[in-house]
Amino acid sequence: MNQDERRRYLIDALQEERAAQGADPVSIPPDTPSQRSLLRALMNVRPPLAAAPEVLSTQDAYLAGRLRERGGAVDAATLPTVDASDSVRSRIALWRGDITLLAADAIVNAANSQLLGCFVPGHRCIDNAIHTFAGMQLRLACAELMRAQGHEEPPGGVKVTPAFNLPSTLVFHTVGPIVRDGAPTACDRALLASCYRSCLEEATTRRLGTLAFCCISTGLFGFPQREAARIAIEAVTDHLNRRDSTLKVIFDVFLDTDERIYQELLCGAR
Repeated sequence: MNQDERRRYLIDALQEERAAQGADPVSIPPDTPSQRSLLRALMNVRPPLAAAPEVLSTQDAYLAGRLRERGGAVDAATLPTVDASDSVRSRIALWRGDITLLAADAIVNAANSQLLGCFVPGHRCIDNAIHTFAGMQLRLACAELMRAQGHEEPPGGVKVTPAFNLPSTLVFHTVGPIVRDGAPTACDRALLASCYRSCLEEATTRRLGTLAFCCISTGLFGFPQREAARIAIEAVTDHLNRRDSTLKVIFDVFLDTDERIYQELLCGAR
């Protein structure tokens, strides 16, 4: 199969699943971008269920093709660091780009408390993107973790899954605090710091070489960007200074405003 055939096969397979569950079919648009959006939407709303082997193998080949089409993987180990002459900041990199392209030992997902990914079709949050490009296996793996746990994931911790079709090896799922009216409390600040520390401790325990953070709790979760970045940098520099002499941490940002904030704070954190 080529990419067009894989995409159409997957759309038809997911439509058949939905029809068996009583859902009405969705008309399939003729153009490639719209078909990609439809397939993403169908994957986004799919519950955490096992899929037939042929569906998964086709999905895996399709996502491998999408990775190539989106420019290919970026090796986190080769990203330039903030300051090669400093013992800690020589292991911190700032990179603006799509975290689903990063080939790191682990990337961090800003998850919700259900830990099942974003079910909003085509939503632009990082949780949606990670689940979309990891594939249907990720939601099922998260559901199995949650069934074993027996309750929602509280803020400040970390759960670990394989990354499946992402170029990274693992995904660290952490739930950040939700800030009301843009005014974080002392508890919010402590929980956000705990998200970073939990992920860093997990990376050190597993002896990982590279760990890429997104901007946890900013955006829809409402944590002010600058304060969130300050907490992130403090947690990372403290951990690298005291607990891990080899881990490389990448601050992955998507917005130009976040990039400017991190550049300013990192250059001032001497």
